Amino acid sequence: MRIPHTLLTTPFHARTAPLMQGSNWRRWAGYAAASCYEFTHDREYAAVRNAAALFDVSPLRKYLVSGPDATRLLDRVVTRSVPKTQPGQVIYMSWCDARGKVIDDGTITRLGEQSYRMTAAEPNLRWLRRNAFGMDVRIEEVSERLGALALQGPLSRAVLNAAARDPVDGLRYFRMMDNRIADVDLQVSRTGYTGDLGYEIWVPEQGALAVWDAIMAAGRDFGVMPAGIWALDVARIEAGLVMLDVDYHSAQHAMIEAQKSTPLELSLDWSVTLDKAPFNGRRALAAEKARGPAWRFVGIEVDWDSLERPYREVDLTPALPMVAWRASVPVYRGSRQVGYASSGVWSPLLKKYLALAHIEAPHFLPDTPVEMEMTVEHRRLRASARVRKLPFFDPPRKKA
Repeated sequence: MRIPHTLLTTPFHARTAPLMQGSNWRRWAGYAAASCYEFTHDREYAAVRNAAALFDVSPLRKYLVSGPDATRLLDRVVTRSVPKTQPGQVIYMSWCDARGKVIDDGTITRLGEQSYRMTAAEPNLRWLRRNAFGMDVRIEEVSERLGALALQGPLSRAVLNAAARDPVDGLRYFRMMDNRIADVDLQVSRTGYTGDLGYEIWVPEQGALAVWDAIMAAGRDFGVMPAGIWALDVARIEAGLVMLDVDYHSAQHAMIEAQKSTPLELSLDWSVTLDKAPFNGRRALAAEKARGPAWRFVGIEVDWDSLERPYREVDLTPALPMVAWRASVPVYRGSRQVGYASSGVWSPLLKKYLALAHIEAPHFLPDTPVEMEMTVEHRRLRASARVRKLPFFDPPRKKA
């Protein structure tokens, strides 16, 4: 399968490319990534929620941060308390500019006493090095040398136990362990982007194909399927997970101030530790918390009867978005626009039309009635909806 020469390919490309039925590639951080392997993503999404799906998430930017000042550097730049983490622990966090506006979000895994792996959606090497001025720390980008797979779904544990040397039954939520698959030493973390039981597998480039083959072989009896971004998008909306360049803009790339967001505006309050050592944006975030955020990132659940009625009036059945949309859709309350939805989809599992939205105060409280714009036969209309607290889907198996 040929890929435009301007795109990089992941360590798993020799396996993923032959599986592509429709050559449905997309760009992700400079890499070629599969939107879906079959002509539609229906079965891939079903595998996420009913069996196990294997995603190639290697395009994530990956950095190793080590040295005497590694903890000090990361604690300075991210919103979580890094010194409180233990070796083998993973934390989700964002990092901000001096005004408390989010630059990017990702995870930090504590590999050792002064050794960490940091993931990001965009290149952040230069930014990390600028913040490390005067510190005794080594920052190394390993994005191309380290492949990453996300094995997600209710049977993901069974698949991984069948493939790995050591069972993962005792691996807690947001923890990491060393393991071995197909004679390849690697690491497994109980993390993911689907809101379901799942694991991420961090594989040295030279062992990538052997690990892929072993997982697919072990998962054959469990219904494992390779899955692409379309299936991932549906799952992450159900899980209420924010996406860079879709649900918010990086503070480094926003054209105007109004396009920037703080962690509080993205409803990531839980990821901000204000009572720790000084960090980028702390003063601004403390002031915002004291006065209350002007915006919130919330869920929107559209009323079915309201959605169906305008279609029925023109003798049509509702056009349901099975592929998640990524656009700015106005949200109203009465005669006033109070926000906008940034992504949405019909949930096959919940049987509801869902959206993720930015709503201004005081209209973001759960169960607040709102209206979301829709278009039927070239007419702009409004569907009744309600604000919902995220996530829409949060199964006990995710953390159990």
